[in-house]
Amino acid sequence: MTGLEVVMPIISSFVITVIFLPIFINYAHKKNQGQMIREDGPKWHKKKSGTPTMGGLVFNGTIVFIGILIPFLMKELTARVLVLEFILILYGLLGFWDDSIKLWKKQNEGLKAWQKLLGQIIGGIVFMGVYLHEGLPLSLSFFGYEIPLGFLYVLFVIFWLVGFSNAVNLTDGIDGLVAGQAIIAFGTYAITAYVQKEVDILIFCLTVIGALLGFLIFNHKPAKIFMGDMGSLALGGALAAVSILLHHELSLLIVGIIFVVETASVMLQVGSFKLTGKRIFKMSPIHHHFELCGWSEWRIDLTFWAIGIIAGAIFLITSV
Repeated sequence: MTGLEVVMPIISSFVITVIFLPIFINYAHKKNQGQMIREDGPKWHKKKSGTPTMGGLVFNGTIVFIGILIPFLMKELTARVLVLEFILILYGLLGFWDDSIKLWKKQNEGLKAWQKLLGQIIGGIVFMGVYLHEGLPLSLSFFGYEIPLGFLYVLFVIFWLVGFSNAVNLTDGIDGLVAGQAIIAFGTYAITAYVQKEVDILIFCLTVIGALLGFLIFNHKPAKIFMGDMGSLALGGALAAVSILLHHELSLLIVGIIFVVETASVMLQVGSFKLTGKRIFKMSPIHHHFELCGWSEWRIDLTFWAIGIIAGAIFLITSV
C-alpha cells in the first residue's frame, strides 16, 4: 500500500465521525436521552448521569461505511472484510438493544445475560462458517508453533469472540479508557497486517483507528458522550475477530492485556467474595479500585494506555 492508501481510511473515518458526533450529541440532549449511572459505582460518577450514550452508533456506522467503501474501491472487499463488518454490526446491534432498554426504561440494567450470550454465539457460528469457507487453519499459532485443534477450534473461536466482546464491555467504565486502549490494540494489529501483507484486514484496522480517534475527542474526560454497549461489545468482538483472521489468536492476551486484567479482576472479586466473604479490591473492575485509591481518571487512562503500548510493542518485537 502507498502512503496515501494507508492514511485514506484513517482520515475518512476520522472526519465523518467528527462531523456526525456533535449532531448526535445535540439530538440526544434534546431528547433527554442520557446514561443512567449505576448506584453501586463511585459516588462522584453520579454527576455523569444524563451524559449522552450510544456513541457507538456513530463510529460503528462510520466503520461499516468506510470499511466497505474503501476496500471496494481498492478491490480488497473480501469475505474476511465482510465477516469483520458482520461481527461489528451484530455485536453492535446487541449493544444497541441493551442500551435502548436502559435509556427508554430509565434503568441501568439492559438485556438479560442469556439473551446477549445467545446473540454473541450466533455471531461466532456465522464467523466460523466464513472462516471454514476461506480454508483457514484449524490451529492456534503460539510464538511460531502451530497447535492443531480440529473441531475444538470452532469452540475456541466462539469463546474468543464472546469472551473479548464482554471483556471490552467490562473495561468501559471511565472516560476515554476503552477508546484509547482499542486504538492501541487495533494499531498493533494494523502493523501486523501490514507486515503480513493482509491488506484487507489492514484497511479495516485503520478505519477503526480513525473513527475512534474522532470519537476520543468527545469521549475523553470530561466525556461529552459515552460509547455504550453498542460500541464496546462491537469493538471487543471485532478485535477478537481480527486476531483470529491474522492467525495470532493468543496474542490478544498480550495486546489486550488491559481487557484481560479488567475481566480477571471481576472474576477474582466475585470468587473471593463468594468463597470467603471478603473482597480483594475496593471495587471491580480494577479501574474503579484505582479510582477509590485516589487516582484521577486521566491518570488511570494514561497508565493503562502506556501498559497497552508496551504490551503491543512486546508482541510486535517477539512475534511479527
